[in-house]
Amino acid sequence: MSSLGRHILVEFFGCSPEVMNDVAKIETSMVDAADNAGATVINSTFHYFSPYGVSGVVVIQESHLAIHTWPEYQYAAVDLFTCGDTVNPWISFDHLKKEFGAKNYSALEIRRDSTELLERIDFDVEKIAEKAKNHINPGKYNRNVWFTDKDENSAYSLRHTGEILFDQTSPYQKVRIYDTYGYGKMLAIDNMVMCTERDEAHYHEMIAHPAINVHPNPKNILVIGGGDGGTIREVLKHPSVDKVTMVEIDELVVKASKEHLPSLSKEFDNPKLDLRIEDGIEFVKNAAPETYDIILVDGSDPVGPAEGLFSDEFYQDCKKALKSDGILVAQGESPMFNNDAFVDLHRCLADTFGVNNTFVYLYFATSYPTGMWSFQWASKGNLHPVKDINEERIEEFTNKNDLNYYNLDIHKGAFALPTFVKKQLMKVESNIKADV
Repeated sequence: MSSLGRHILVEFFGCSPEVMNDVAKIETSMVDAADNAGATVINSTFHYFSPYGVSGVVVIQESHLAIHTWPEYQYAAVDLFTCGDTVNPWISFDHLKKEFGAKNYSALEIRRDSTELLERIDFDVEKIAEKAKNHINPGKYNRNVWFTDKDENSAYSLRHTGEILFDQTSPYQKVRIYDTYGYGKMLAIDNMVMCTERDEAHYHEMIAHPAINVHPNPKNILVIGGGDGGTIREVLKHPSVDKVTMVEIDELVVKASKEHLPSLSKEFDNPKLDLRIEDGIEFVKNAAPETYDIILVDGSDPVGPAEGLFSDEFYQDCKKALKSDGILVAQGESPMFNNDAFVDLHRCLADTFGVNNTFVYLYFATSYPTGMWSFQWASKGNLHPVKDINEERIEEFTNKNDLNYYNLDIHKGAFALPTFVKKQLMKVESNIKADV
């Protein structure tokens, strides 16, 4: 007795929680499950939920495969529906069970209505089929897959092709490169956006140029982190710089950028660069006093190997390694998205360098959650980031270089802070002064 289709309702138990929270992996697994069963894939749409969980559907010419995951329970609910008898949904089931690392499962197959129990009517099938051709592109299918950077309360998403161009895990972190539709190639570490081709210049120009253009004679620069290469690219645009030491803990970040982000990694072969693959925290701890004119801390959020970049001890070591007129600039987090880390870093720098020598400046990071991001500036001497600028020097530099974000007006305006940010900093600074 023939039927209109086979429908399997599946519960997978004991799945890998990492896989259950990985939208790209799940989308690829579901598409491959359809392909392996001989189905024709038409469309895939997958969405990541904050703080965890993935939902998605693969539309096939023979019907669909759908899923929702609960990583916190190592659980996935899957719906496999194939019309007719040409596609075997159990082949898809076997593939997903393996890909998800499921330790157990429950499955129920339903034979959708037997044709003997239904009455067939006549209508213009050929006309309908002709219209349908306009919506089907044989050999291709539309993918609607989203990468999401999030915390427990908010999230920011970018649609990508579904392919992961680079996907390796080091002892420190997971390093991936995606190809997004709106922002080009994107480097992500542990599911957090590090940079995209479209707006990386906002970050890299603003971490480098304000300090270098204020320092009277910047020759010896230390970069902690920055494995994508964008920061050293900007630093080396300044002819006064004789040497750049870059200390990156994870060689996979450098490898990924060299392979897929040539516009960022273009200066890795510059003879002025001394690239060290080692722990930046230990490097600064052992650095000779009064060595560097400028230290740029190009780190990620305060988790994993970057956690130590937000400590009092680290910045005390940085201060020791700076020359008497040295400047430190650190990736300062978002005053909205990472408020606690933002405030704590400012407290740490103000404690170490003094309230009057510590500043915050903002810029637009369009691919980062909230879009408002900061750098935090600390002067070992008395150099002021705005009062001590040489306008002609900045104008000459920006005219000679093909920049996308930084200019004289941006330099001055970046240090003008919204009232809510001022209130956060004033609270920190008043507590420090009260303790003195």
